[in-house]
Amino acid sequence: MRTRSQSRRRRQQQTPPVVVENFDLEEPIVDQNIVAMADNRTMAQMLQAPIEGYEDAIVVPPINANNFELKQPLINLVQSNKFTGRQDPHNHLRFFNKVTSTFRHPEVPNTSIKLLLFPFSLDGEARDWLDKEPPRSILTWDDLVSKFINQFFPPSKTTYYRNEIITFYQKPNETFNEAWERFKGLLRQCPHHGFLELHQLDTFYNSLNSNDQDALDSAAGGNFLDKMPQEGLAIIESKSKVRYSRSRANDSRVSTDAPLSTSSPSNNSFDMQQIAASLEDKMTIKMNKMLNEMKALVVTTPAPIKAVEEVCVTCGSNHHFNHCPLTRGGNDFPVFHDNIQQFQQTAAVGNFLQRNQPLD
Repeated sequence: MRTRSQSRRRRQQQTPPVVVENFDLEEPIVDQNIVAMADNRTMAQMLQAPIEGYEDAIVVPPINANNFELKQPLINLVQSNKFTGRQDPHNHLRFFNKVTSTFRHPEVPNTSIKLLLFPFSLDGEARDWLDKEPPRSILTWDDLVSKFINQFFPPSKTTYYRNEIITFYQKPNETFNEAWERFKGLLRQCPHHGFLELHQLDTFYNSLNSNDQDALDSAAGGNFLDKMPQEGLAIIESKSKVRYSRSRANDSRVSTDAPLSTSSPSNNSFDMQQIAASLEDKMTIKMNKMLNEMKALVVTTPAPIKAVEEVCVTCGSNHHFNHCPLTRGGNDFPVFHDNIQQFQQTAAVGNFLQRNQPLD
């Protein structure tokens, strides 16, 4: 049986001894950070502007090609359509890509050429944006496009155009061609809308009025939505090429002298619209012609009318017989006044006989 003293002695033997190092408290302690911050420059030198931080935001990879340089005509072409921050950034990128694609070098990637030329295509607010980007923060062409689009086409704008596409509808006085062009414009202004071609065609078809829907169904030989997306797009493009305008009398589609074509059973609805538009255009031309003729009549000065001279049948003077002094009351010849009608008849008969008297 172990005693308490033996257990204590056993625990002391198992505990490792504590080693205390002998520190020299008089040795000075040096702060390495203070040493690193030491500067031997004078105060005037320290107050001078730094020479770092002036690098461009765009990092162009090293170009080792011989005899490579950007031609001034190419720079001028890029500068001819500068982006100031107010235009559509997608259209600017399309134009820039088209211009830079015309210049190629066998030893230089096209993306490097774009990185070199892109600053020349900016001005105003857009140029200020690029200058404020951190130095060496844009390493590739994709980085530049991403930052450029997000700056001048924020997510709120994307949401707006997506809603415009989803809620698209044909306006009451809008033709088929005008509606299709407006719908394509919305898709073009927001190329990252995310809608598949199927959803685009379905949205446009359901936004049309009943007449244009019937026209597409007739052209498709049944239900338009039963066609493949590529076939449906071809049908819409074919229909949109038939341009007609209700506000133009000299439209190339309408001939005022040519007879109206008859509609076929497979395209009856669409041809009826053409006939109605043709009739309306012809009536407009006729109305304009009538208005011009009426204006000409109003403006034309009428020819002067020669006054009719009156001859008194009583005395032969230049006045009306009612104003003749021989027939008015109070004169010396009451017989003429009282029997003026008989006198007129007698005088007329006498004149007739005198004119028709045979010559001796």
